[in-house]
Amino acid sequence: MTTFWSWYVTILSLGTIFALTWLIFGTRKGQREETTEETVGHAFDGIEEFDNPLPKWWFMLFVGTIIFALGYLALYPGLGNWKGLLPGFEYLDSDSKTPFATNIEIAGGVERNAGWTGVHQWEKEMAKADAQYGPIFAKYAAMPIEQVAQDEQALKMGGRLFASNCSVCHGSDAKGAYGFPNLTDNDWLYGGEPETIKTTIMGGRQAAMPAWKDSIGEEGIRNVAGYIRTLSGLKNPEGIEVDLAAGQNIFATNCAVCHGAEGKGQQAMGAPNLTDKIWLYGSSFAQVQQTLRYGRNGKMPAQEDFLGNDKVHLLAAYVYSLSQAKLEK
Repeated sequence: MTTFWSWYVTILSLGTIFALTWLIFGTRKGQREETTEETVGHAFDGIEEFDNPLPKWWFMLFVGTIIFALGYLALYPGLGNWKGLLPGFEYLDSDSKTPFATNIEIAGGVERNAGWTGVHQWEKEMAKADAQYGPIFAKYAAMPIEQVAQDEQALKMGGRLFASNCSVCHGSDAKGAYGFPNLTDNDWLYGGEPETIKTTIMGGRQAAMPAWKDSIGEEGIRNVAGYIRTLSGLKNPEGIEVDLAAGQNIFATNCAVCHGAEGKGQQAMGAPNLTDKIWLYGSSFAQVQQTLRYGRNGKMPAQEDFLGNDKVHLLAAYVYSLSQAKLEK
């Protein structure tokens, strides 16, 4: 902020506070000490106002807000170019050549007094956390995921990462929900190998199930839905006419390229196995038709930039351990 605007904001802010202070104390002097039955001489919709002094508690409340405002402006930045009395820090790259009078070398950079802000406070706490926990994350990142998945401390750390970043979609128990995969079983869209799980978390996944309503029509959707459900041993509802042979032909022409001729899916493409009992969007006749009619485009967000390799490594080990625990049982 330029010097002109800094002074403009400062004078305007402090001037307003001092003017209000004068107004409160100035009007207080002209008020009577005792209460009375007299009115100010005005009536509003039949309501008259007594000519009594402002209650003391109310007056002190005004005074308290003024004191609070002045204290806040003194402690925190925001009044022009004033940095505030509270210590605050701004983090620069460790190779920064910019000179500062109070530079202090810290892990990952240089800190300088720059006035307190919520961002600076967060940066300071993150820098301390990285310095304290970074070596622990690095230790586990150097270990194979299978080995990390057997470390009790690592699993506790991975569980907390999962609760903070993944449970909102996959549930606190990791058993998923409608449209979000169950991570405790052994049915994997893109593969359940340790490194594959890590790749999924790092880069995310984008589903690409196309909509077929314009290509095969409602009759085709009905027939294909009926045929697909039979692949996993489901019976179609009575009273609905389904041509399974026609559905099979449409499946072979349009669906087998992703799901395979037998409907067992392809993990390389994220195409689910249609012959098991696991359905991400439901297995009812209506739900399968809905999937065929409009397609599915679920997205798993990438966590590489947000969590970094070391934390994702721990998270992958935790997710891997969930399905392995079920296998052991």
